[in-house]
Amino acid sequence: MRAIWKGAVSFGLVSVPVKLYAATESHDVSFRQVHAKDGGRIRYQRVCSLDGEEVPYADIAKGYETEDGEMVVLDDEDLSSLPSASSREIAVEKFVPSDQIDPLLFEKSYYLEPEKTGAKPYALLRQALRDADRMAVVTVAIRNRTSIAVLRVRETDNGDVIVLQTMMWPDEVRTPDFSVDVDDLGEIKDSEVKMAQMLVETLAGDFDASDFSDDYAEAVEAVVKAKIEGGEVQRTETTTKGSGEVVDLLAALQRSVQAAKKSRGEDVDESDSSADDGDEAADDGDEAAEEKPAPRKRAATKKASTAKKTTSTKKTAAKKTAAKKTPAKKTTSRKTAAKKAS
Repeated sequence: MRAIWKGAVSFGLVSVPVKLYAATESHDVSFRQVHAKDGGRIRYQRVCSLDGEEVPYADIAKGYETEDGEMVVLDDEDLSSLPSASSREIAVEKFVPSDQIDPLLFEKSYYLEPEKTGAKPYALLRQALRDADRMAVVTVAIRNRTSIAVLRVRETDNGDVIVLQTMMWPDEVRTPDFSVDVDDLGEIKDSEVKMAQMLVETLAGDFDASDFSDDYAEAVEAVVKAKIEGGEVQRTETTTKGSGEVVDLLAALQRSVQAAKKSRGEDVDESDSSADDGDEAADDGDEAAEEKPAPRKRAATKKASTAKKTTSTKKTAAKKTAAKKTPAKKTTSRKTAAKKAS
């Protein structure tokens, strides 16, 4: 397990340095959207809904949409003026009876591990919570969001551990807009109540999580396994061109360099075939590559055009000079070397 947060629990004048670990993980079955024909991954682009153009990550800002559909764009200065949510303190506000908190409020769960210097006060807090049968209501800032949460003790195979469970804010819990009224259906009979109680008693028992299993996930795994054993697997590369041809990493990097030079109006060696598809390689990159600012084509159109003409003129002069001075064998040798390098 890897700690996702470090801070300290403070109650009264006692401070307990702790590490925070995610206590749960999702095992939901997830599917990728792929091209049915060849199994290639479907990728998405950040496109502006107004002009239809792809937007570089560097040009993306935060916007707050009002109730009437207006959009308010917030810049870094606006965001810096907001209340800070970077505190490393888990502040205990009060200790409340465990049965006073509706489980509907609980959101995410984390394990708290004490640092070596905080082992004793950690054990003290754990013992106090267990003996009092109470939860500690706290405030904590995790991932730039301040939340209310509770601290409680959970028994595990490795001993009792303090668990932090973040909670929804009161206004985030919805009120049902319907009511269940059975008056129109007639009065519930005593015999019906007794039968319902008998059913409850018949199915009564202690909760054991191992009594339940995810039948859907197991069924999906069985289908996938059968297809693999039957040879129904399509081998796909993580990076491909639109035609399905595998893109060499070095070639992709070279095209990226060429595209960047073009955007700045610098001279580009057009004889390098990798420069032709620079924009395609940038588009087909993964999420990490997409977050880098893409070259702005419009602003550089005139410069790139001028650079292209200049380069073309230089190439023509170079070819004439080479035709006079260079023997035919050397020309062939250079072409062969160029093919190997590409």
